[in-house]
Amino acid sequence: RRPRMDDAPTLLKLAKMVHFINLPADQEIIVEKIINSRASFERAAGVNRKQVTPKRHSGSGGISEKTALAELFMFVLDDTRNPGCLGTSQIVSQMGGPGNPNVCFRLEQREKYSESLKFGTRTTVARIHLDESGPTEIGGLILQPSFRGHPEKLGRFLSSVRFHFIGLHRRVFRPTVLAEMMAPITSDGENLIWNALGRRFIPLSYTEADRFCQYSREFMTALLPAGDIQLSILPPEVRMQFGEVGKETVPARRMLEKLGFRYENFVDPFDGGPYLFAKTDEISIVRDTRRLELGEPIAPADAAGQVIVSVLDKDGEFFAVQSPYRIDRNGRVSVPREAFEALGGAAGAIVGFTPVDGSPPPETSAKTSRKRSAPARPKKTRTET
Repeated sequence: RRPRMDDAPTLLKLAKMVHFINLPADQEIIVEKIINSRASFERAAGVNRKQVTPKRHSGSGGISEKTALAELFMFVLDDTRNPGCLGTSQIVSQMGGPGNPNVCFRLEQREKYSESLKFGTRTTVARIHLDESGPTEIGGLILQPSFRGHPEKLGRFLSSVRFHFIGLHRRVFRPTVLAEMMAPITSDGENLIWNALGRRFIPLSYTEADRFCQYSREFMTALLPAGDIQLSILPPEVRMQFGEVGKETVPARRMLEKLGFRYENFVDPFDGGPYLFAKTDEISIVRDTRRLELGEPIAPADAAGQVIVSVLDKDGEFFAVQSPYRIDRNGRVSVPREAFEALGGAAGAIVGFTPVDGSPPPETSAKTSRKRSAPARPKKTRTET
């Protein structure tokens, strides 16, 4: 579901478990993100309301200039039986753009040859790269530790619901999707690459620099070298971390790579974490998402396969469930009663549909789905994301 204001304390606790730039451990920033996310869902639903203008701050915190004009969608994992925030993930519709570039390092190979010695060397250099293409960015995915390894694959659900939403609202998002992966972090919240490289030019701790990015990234282009940075001058244990992810991020990276994301030698200029890119329309979940009618509820024993089904009502309330399903003879998607009621309990409502077992619905279903436009409003009982 979309976030509520009473999720802020739990989101803050989750933020303290990781070091995400798009989920900072700052109560005020998290509250602003909730406000802006709720407004983004309303605009996606076609609600004509005055756009919320993010506050600006002059120190630590605030909404980055990279996201001030973009749509932010936060998803909260919930449980119908025991409501509460179990995890979260995010989409930012556009990161940067012309005149407001994303800043990263591009790793390039340099070859040199000595005529007198009759041999050469190959070294890796890092160069500041300014990307003005404004890709969509996914991020901020964290699941409470006690729910990791859950048999219902809740981490996959938290990740997949973002692409499900992109598929349903494709016009809101850009042709390319970026995932900034988290680099290895020490037990005390430090990063070897930042301490060995970035801090030589920017006299801030890793945490301070990361937090200041919520306000501005101008200091990066102003203070970091504009030319080649020879990585061979760094200790081997530091060089090895460029393009690598932390242990807890390995499953997320593998999940994205299975969806077609690729590492193209772009890394975060702070910690060296890899940037993964994918063409939006080539992501399988985006490609396989469509709208269908919701059928009558079925018994769990009559279901076949797993599906993500969602509804976005006229007030911007978004609910998605991960559930067994069946496509009936009229091309409608039917789910068990608990999921049916979480989606509003209205047969005939138009819902978003993404199979997660690799079997898309019949093509006739997609044609049927275009006959309706307004989903029914869900009841107050809701669920899982």
